Amino acid sequence: MLRIHQVKVDTVYIPLERRKLLDSDKALKLAEDILENGMKLPIMVRFDGKRHIIVEGLHRLEAARILGDTTIPAYLVQAKKH
Repeated sequence: MLRIHQVKVDTVYIPLERRKLLDSDKALKLAEDILENGMKLPIMVRFDGKRHIIVEGLHRLEAARILGDTTIPAYLVQAKKH
């Protein structure tokens, strides 16, 4: 079972190809929803030994930034091995 960790928002690395997928309007609407209803689902990150890297939840992470949150709930997952 996955455990929820609190991860610092400003330390989560977003790879360039993921950054291109960010929709600012969607993140803003999500931030408004989080204000009213709270964060419903933690983001998913993996740890590469140096930093946390976003796996899932890019817009939730950006919404947390918009709201000025310093931490965000996250599941720590393993990287896929190919």
